[in-house]
Amino acid sequence: RRPCEAHLCRVHDREATGRMSEETAEKKPSGLTLEEVAKHDNEKDCYLIIGNVNNGGPMVYDVTSYLDDHPGGAEVMLEMAGKYADDMFEDIGHSNEARKQLKQFLVGALDATPEQIAELGASNASISAGGSGSLLIGGLIGLVAIALGAFYYTQS
Repeated sequence: RRPCEAHLCRVHDREATGRMSEETAEKKPSGLTLEEVAKHDNEKDCYLIIGNVNNGGPMVYDVTSYLDDHPGGAEVMLEMAGKYADDMFEDIGHSNEARKQLKQFLVGALDATPEQIAELGASNASISAGGSGSLLIGGLIGLVAIALGAFYYTQS
């Protein structure tokens, strides 16, 4: 894999050489911006932002090599590729082992202002709320279908 052109990516550099080059170490940014992370949004290059102010702050993870091994399937992670995925990560209730395993994919800290970080959580909360609303409607439709089926079954 070639070093990322959008930024000096320590992970890609380390993969290519087995160690971080002196040039990259000297020029490396303090963190990745939201714009840089957003470019890593597909199955061949998948970054996620996970973390919040309560657990050390948002960090960027390159989970590309883990997509096929993820117990929940690659689709779950690809849906959040290049985006803030902390709320989804926490809502699932990942085990301590999963949290330990995540550390091996760490690229670095997210370089964002406190306002940007607050906005990430707010925009993701509205996405989650929309998703749970449709889940509720789907559940209600399922219950109505079961009740109708039971009613017609007892009438026969």
